[in-house]
Amino acid sequence: MSKLRLAVQKSGRLNEDSLKLLKAIGISIDNGKDQLKASSRNFPLEVFFLRNGDIPQYLRDGVVDVAIIGENVIVEKGENISVVEKLGFSKCKVSIAVPKDSKANSLKDLAGKRIATSYPNTVEKYLKEANIDAQLHIINGSVEIAPNIGLADGICDIVSSGSTLFKNGLKEIEVLLKSEAVLVKSPKISQDNQAILEKIQFRLQSVLKGRQSKYVLLNAPNNKLEAIIKILPGMRSPTILPLAQEDWSSVHTVINKNDFWDIIDELKDAGAEGILVCPIENMIQ
Repeated sequence: MSKLRLAVQKSGRLNEDSLKLLKAIGISIDNGKDQLKASSRNFPLEVFFLRNGDIPQYLRDGVVDVAIIGENVIVEKGENISVVEKLGFSKCKVSIAVPKDSKANSLKDLAGKRIATSYPNTVEKYLKEANIDAQLHIINGSVEIAPNIGLADGICDIVSSGSTLFKNGLKEIEVLLKSEAVLVKSPKISQDNQAILEKIQFRLQSVLKGRQSKYVLLNAPNNKLEAIIKILPGMRSPTILPLAQEDWSSVHTVINKNDFWDIIDELKDAGAEGILVCPIENMIQ
């Protein structure tokens, strides 16, 4: 029986979140410490634990069929590799930063200057599009130290919370791109494994949609239902059930978690009572 070969980061936050996501979609992985390959007990899947920077080449060569990887790595090294699903975690930016006392406040201020980076392809493309000429120094790891030792006037690197920049006396002046974990596939994936991938995508979409949504139940007097229903953005329309108390109804719906507090405030003002909010594990449409 065909098995889909999935690559994930060997260690780190992306590794942990990737395995949690697999668990959330019902795929159990038997993996031990320092194991480079593991199989699922209940799904036709093999997981390869690889260095992040090596994964694009494994995908191009067809050694693995799919991967969970940072979008920034695909932008830098992922030519001919398709993103099939954005996963919503491990969010970061690829940014240009300079010393806090630098007079540079935008990318154009680094024209003719030196930029240290582990993302030369990304930076070179961005500079070309902006018609800016700068000298690149390629560094693998510890890019933040480059301005402090006189190697560069600025850097381009991943920024998550910004604490690393702060600790190294740097300030962000330009965001080149925003990144998150993505599911990508090899250009050499077989037809059989493409079918397995589509099953995984269906499960992923259900889990990710659930994470973005809240299930809301509330009670409302019937004479205020029309105003309350206008506030609710439900999947199609809210479910309305009569309560034992005369002239009252229970309203059930789903709302986007990003709009949650604004909508709750509006519902209270419109007369909703007993509002109950529940997380959604999966949402299948």
